[in-house]
Order: sequence, then C-alpha cells, then structure tokens
Amino acid sequence: MIFRAAARAWRGAPGIARPVGPARRALPRVRAVTVVRAGSALAGLSAVLAGYNLLTVRRLPPPGAAVLEPVTVCVPARDEVTLLPRLVTDLRAQTGVPRLRVLILDDASTDGTEEAARRAAQGDPRITVLRSDREPPPGWTGKAAACARLAELADTPVLVFLDADVRLAPGAVAAAVTALRADGLGLLSPWPHQLAGSCYEALLQPLLVWSWASTLPVRLSERGLRTSTALGCGQFLVMDTAAYLAAGGHQVVAASATEDIDLARAVRRAGHRTAVAAAGPHARTRMYRDAAALDAGYTRWLWSAYGGSPLAAIAVGAVSTLTYTLPPLAALLGRGRTRRAGIAGYAAAVTARLLARALDTGGRPTPADTISALAHPLAVTAYTRLSIRSHRAKARNTLRWKDRTLTEHAPESG
Repeated sequence: MIFRAAARAWRGAPGIARPVGPARRALPRVRAVTVVRAGSALAGLSAVLAGYNLLTVRRLPPPGAAVLEPVTVCVPARDEVTLLPRLVTDLRAQTGVPRLRVLILDDASTDGTEEAARRAAQGDPRITVLRSDREPPPGWTGKAAACARLAELADTPVLVFLDADVRLAPGAVAAAVTALRADGLGLLSPWPHQLAGSCYEALLQPLLVWSWASTLPVRLSERGLRTSTALGCGQFLVMDTAAYLAAGGHQVVAASATEDIDLARAVRRAGHRTAVAAAGPHARTRMYRDAAALDAGYTRWLWSAYGGSPLAAIAVGAVSTLTYTLPPLAALLGRGRTRRAGIAGYAAAVTARLLARALDTGGRPTPADTISALAHPLAVTAYTRLSIRSHRAKARNTLRWKDRTLTEHAPESG
C-alpha cells in the first residue's frame, strides 16, 4: 500500500507543496521533475569532482633515492595486541630510510600490547617500546595525549604518526617523506586503502574518501592556506617537525574528536601548506572489525562534522537526501521526465562513488565495490542515522571510545 501510494504521488502529482487560495496564485508550483533535476544536477557535479580528483590528486611516488634525514615514526597503541605486531613487522621491513627511529607507546592497555610489540620488534635497535599507565590529563583524548608524549621524545626533523591497524609496503615511509619534502609541505596525509571485511563495512567505509573526493577540488584547495578545505587522515600523517611545533602540536587538538583534520588546519594557520596523497599501493587498513565497532567509531566523531553544529548536520542531511535518495526513488517510482531525471542522478551518484573508490584503492573497483556503489542511497541513509546517533550521544555526554569517556573541554594553554 505504501509503495502504491508513493507511486501514485510521483506519477499523478504535477507539483509539490501546492498552496491554496491567494497563496496558490502568488507562488509558482514546484514540480517534482524540477526537484529531481536539482538533485540529479548535484549528483552530476559530485561525479565531475570525483573524476577530477582521480586524475589530479597526488600519489605517493615509487621507490627512489633513500631519505637521508632522520625520521621518527610515532605509534600510539591501546589494546592492539593483535594488530600492532603486524605493523611492527612492517616497520622493521622499511627500506630507503637508513636513519629511521620507531617509538611505540602502549597507552595503558590491558591485553598485553606492550609484550606483543616487544616480541615483534625482536630486539631491533631502531624500535623503542614504552608504556604509560596514566590516564590522559583532563581535556585530552587518549590518542592526542599519547601522540604528544611521543612527539616530545622525538628529536628528528620529520615526524610520522601511524595507527596500529595500518599495514605498510616496504618503501611506504620513504615515499611519504619524499613527497613531503618534494612539495615543501608542513603536513602530508597519505590516504591508506580502506579495507572492508563485511557487507556493512563495504557499504560505509568508502564514504570516507567519497566525502571529500566528490565535494572538493583537492589540488586547487591545496594551493592556499584556507583552513576550511584542509584534509587529514590520522591513520598516517607525515609532518615537518618545525611546522608541527609552530602549529602547537597535539596541544591544540587535545580534545578534538577529529584531531587529524584539526591538526591540518592548525598547520595551515601557522602558514604551512598541507596536502593529501593517495597511498593505496603503499598503505592499507581495516579500521573496524565488525558492524558494532564501526557504529561506535562513527558515533564517536560524527557529531564534530560541519563545525559540530546540529543545524549544519541537518542541512547536510537534507541536501544528501535531495542528491542521493530522491533521484533513485524517482527512477523507481516516477515516470516520463521525472523518471529519466532520476535515472541520470542515480547513475551520476554511483559513478562518483566508483571514481572515489578507484582513488582510494589505486586501481579499478572490484565487483564488490560496484555492488556497494549501487547501494549508495542506503549508505547515505545509514550515515545520516549515525550522525543523529552521534549528536544525541554528544548532547547526553555519553560518548566513549576504548573504554574512555570523551570530553569536549580543551586544556589550558601554557
């Protein structure tokens, strides 16, 4: 009954929200085909931007000359007994960085992370494993506090921050540092290929790269220092130490739910350029291990998107519905011009997602990528649900991550 009624609405109603009386004569009718065409035009624009970024976003270079300057890799880890040893093995296999130093901080883990890291290091003199049993200071997230401590212990001109769930090809660190120096950047964010081990992950994880690849002309935005267009991926960050210190280090993002983007903004405010690089062949990661972890992870930070404003989130949700939900509905339930406009918009949205996925993987999308792209309207709906959930948790002060309550209060400067 519901679908039949919706179909009659699409096929029989020439307009939407028709006023009555004098108001009806004064206001022009907004036809369904006009609204669908508007959404489809936005979807088409997203496809154009995704194609532009696929062609122009920088890639990490192939192995070349060795990086001669000292480099410190900083790895904060909390309850990563399974994943951290794999990263340690990858770091021991790095090539082209003869003066590499690795600092690993076990952040009060309860699962034997420190011991696992030491076993994986196998006495490698380049690797130092530390442990802290202290909780982060008031106003700090655990990750920001761990990164700040690691940065204090480093004394090299280049800092690399890595999450424990990242896997690296042998020349990844050298390639990232080479790109940082070649372009004179203060911060480079190599974007790891996002792996998915379940249907739910395959539905939602590609939204991470799609969210910026389909909305921002990246290379153009990297020419200036506008903070609103800064990008960052905290899984893999490479920084000039002087720029990191000039920006204020992790002190300025101590309480941030998205410390990677906020750190990139701080670097730009300090007068240094930042950039993102597709790193698919060099780095990969599976951020979440199941649907529950994915929901918890997105809930932790989605409230902070769009400036942390619920009204802005509502506006983004409305535009997303217009762009990515309305056209497929029109393709399914409409007829004539309305249906043709819906088909065009749906096809453009699927194309944008596949182009963004190609940027993420560094190769052609797989059949699984195509199936998840066809389900893009469901992904946008799930994202909207998680955004609402995140804002609700923020309002109730129930946000948690890795058994820690998240706080919004920044520490005092000094």
